Amino acid sequence: MPSPFPGMNPYLEHPEIWPGVHLLLIGELTKFLSPKLRPKYRVAVEVRMYETIGKQSLLVGIPDLIVKDSQTTTTQPTTNVAVAQPLTQPQTVEVPVPEIRKQGYLEVREVATGAVVTAIEILSPINKSSGKGRQKYESKRNKILSSSTHLVEIDFLRKGEPMPVYHSNKPTHYRILVSRGDRRPQGDLYAFNLPDTIPAFPLPLKSGDQEPLVDLQLLLNNVYEQASYDLVIDYHQDPVPSLSSEDRVWLNTWLSEQQLRL
Repeated sequence: MPSPFPGMNPYLEHPEIWPGVHLLLIGELTKFLSPKLRPKYRVAVEVRMYETIGKQSLLVGIPDLIVKDSQTTTTQPTTNVAVAQPLTQPQTVEVPVPEIRKQGYLEVREVATGAVVTAIEILSPINKSSGKGRQKYESKRNKILSSSTHLVEIDFLRKGEPMPVYHSNKPTHYRILVSRGDRRPQGDLYAFNLPDTIPAFPLPLKSGDQEPLVDLQLLLNNVYEQASYDLVIDYHQDPVPSLSSEDRVWLNTWLSEQQLRL
């Protein structure tokens, strides 16, 4: 079953679904681009690693935090025999365990030199939330933007702080940034909202080379069908992250028209 939305499917942003979408979309991009870029270029799948700790770890190390069970006391008969006080029973808790997360991204490399011509990034929640994950990504982003390497940055996530650009007209749900190394600081920002079709864009390459048109709408729809997300998504429920009241009205109307809601 195809995705019922004209553009981005907001249900794919669910934190339990998005990691799979991210991985599969990288695969679709690789399959789409590789035959179009041969033999001058190759598409390299790279992995970035993050160490993260859950928010509950903030409780660790707080002084004077005592967890104990309440005990019901009963009156005992008077006796001269010494009675040991019952030991406090342990409570099962969880401690913060650092977790290594892997995030894939793509690099278009020139075969003859091995040079990275274009970096393709699909943002994940760790990139858009405050912390080491964002700092690490921003550091790499700044390094690319200060070089001659082209950058394609795909943001299909409504939640979190968008990556900085200047002179953008207004905030939108989703964004695709195409920053050409030979045109900086100017770049092309494809900004769109939930009801809009995902715009296609030309993949920047070296000057004079034919640039393939990347249709992310088609690739994302392929991911949706290949992974059978229609079997796990309940369209009677609201998507996570939540939508604004105005967007919920649109969503309900659209899903009703698709006969996925009553």
